[in-house]
Amino acid sequence: MHKHIIYQLLPRLFGNTNTTNKTYGSVEENGVGKLNDITDVALRELKALGITHVWYTGVIEHATMTDHSQFGILPDDPDVVKGRAGSPYAINDYYDIAPDLAVDVPKRMAEFETLVKRTHANGLKVIIDLVPNHVARTYKSDAKPEGVRDFGEDDDTTQAFSPKNDFYYIPGEAFKVPPFYNPGGSEFTSPLKDGQFDEYPAKATGNDVFSATPSINDWFETIKLNYGVDYLAGYQTHFDPLHVLWEKMHHILCFWAAKGVDGFRCDMVEHVPVEFWSWVIPEVKKQFPDVIFLGEAYDNRKYSDYIFNGHFDYLYDKVGLYDGLKRLIRNEPNSTIWDINRCVFHESANFTEHMLRFLENHDEERIASQQFAGDPWLAVPAMIVSATLSTGPVMIYSGQEVGEPATGIPGFNEGNGRTTIFDYWGVPEHQKWLNGGKFDGGGLSDSQKQQRQFYSKLLNISGQSRAIVSGKFYELMLINLNEGEGFDERVYAYLRYTDHERVLVLVNFHRDKRDLLFKFPGDLVTALNLSGKLTFTDLLSNQSYIADNIAQGLRIGALATSGFLLSF
Repeated sequence: MHKHIIYQLLPRLFGNTNTTNKTYGSVEENGVGKLNDITDVALRELKALGITHVWYTGVIEHATMTDHSQFGILPDDPDVVKGRAGSPYAINDYYDIAPDLAVDVPKRMAEFETLVKRTHANGLKVIIDLVPNHVARTYKSDAKPEGVRDFGEDDDTTQAFSPKNDFYYIPGEAFKVPPFYNPGGSEFTSPLKDGQFDEYPAKATGNDVFSATPSINDWFETIKLNYGVDYLAGYQTHFDPLHVLWEKMHHILCFWAAKGVDGFRCDMVEHVPVEFWSWVIPEVKKQFPDVIFLGEAYDNRKYSDYIFNGHFDYLYDKVGLYDGLKRLIRNEPNSTIWDINRCVFHESANFTEHMLRFLENHDEERIASQQFAGDPWLAVPAMIVSATLSTGPVMIYSGQEVGEPATGIPGFNEGNGRTTIFDYWGVPEHQKWLNGGKFDGGGLSDSQKQQRQFYSKLLNISGQSRAIVSGKFYELMLINLNEGEGFDERVYAYLRYTDHERVLVLVNFHRDKRDLLFKFPGDLVTALNLSGKLTFTDLLSNQSYIADNIAQGLRIGALATSGFLLSF
């Protein structure tokens, strides 16, 4: 059994050494990372950090304001693109690689294939995105294999819905670009930037807006794919015979798996019927049995359906664990460790090993941003919990391990505490570790070096300790609230254990030190055959703590926003 430790990175950002960071800057002004920038040195450093899987976000070709027509690539209309670089979630060719990421654009697929081989050679696995719910309004594949029919190529556009169509239409109406949209900012000019986009009849948007006039707050740059659900007729389903789009998506998944891709992070899976996943995931695994499917999901009432019926290997634990931990990190008045308890014993009690835990990704605010916590060290106890709570995977986002705060105004996302996915940008704190391509942390402060060392220790322990990788879970709160000292709703304790290894996890979310008296319940003392003097060694600091008589408990001082992984 293995515990997946996932590192999310956007190649566009990861290797970019340019520090200009002009708002709405062009690729020439702000620079862009390349696939080739993810070198053997970089991959070895990620492996040493404890990583097992790298999620290369945004590698498939997506709509952009940058003109690549010199390479025979049709320009995208900027009026339906978000940001100068464009959203990685507005795919415009499912069989191609984003030209921005290539050193030699005509050989961009070969550069990706080489990156996959390089990643594997360094003992890491590859995850890429699947965006199944929607595509760019400018979608047109010029790289599709012979015999593949493009999305919408055979649609009857007079029908708002047809079980044979790939898209949903608004018959008799032309699409209108949201008013007051200024793509690329005032300095950006293009012959295609005119507030118009020729689409007749208009198509429904990716966020289920069945209107020719979506707002600027909608996913207006995308069009929704039709899996056989008639949303405007009470969600009637048409799954028999097999919808043609299902086969197209199956072909896309197998196309990338055949290139050595080891897993797919699937975008907004709840916008796609579970029946599709129930069919396609087993179909792909017939040919590629080891490929993993990781779903972005937010409705905790549907988690079990998408795991047990949809066959996802893992789902985001956002609404449960992430949201509860965020409140604790921020020291909000209503924050409580009972949110963790609820996830463990109720929300994902029967499938906790299928939940992906994280504190950052491209959709969420950076921990070090003013919008979240301001200080990355405040997240230490939450990161310990995320990594060790279960046998399921844990993920970090590039720059998280050095406290990237996502300051500045890149362009389309206007300084909202998130690292932009829409514009060309450098990631300043990450660039200090990147150090001009040396990947040696040469520019990091002492505090950042210590922080990265904390992540390295935690992630390596989480991936190597059998107690955490495959052990059982035992919560230790009730006895300590009743008989211990210093325990309350901001201190959490649990045991991860096998027959041969035991790790006591203790975390303090308080902003001040807590002197704790920790006790084991009697049944656990008996089961583990504990007695007399007992020595605990913190795997994070290598410090030892001694209980002279375990029956009377362990006294330990927990610093503000800290935690222990106590082996005994």
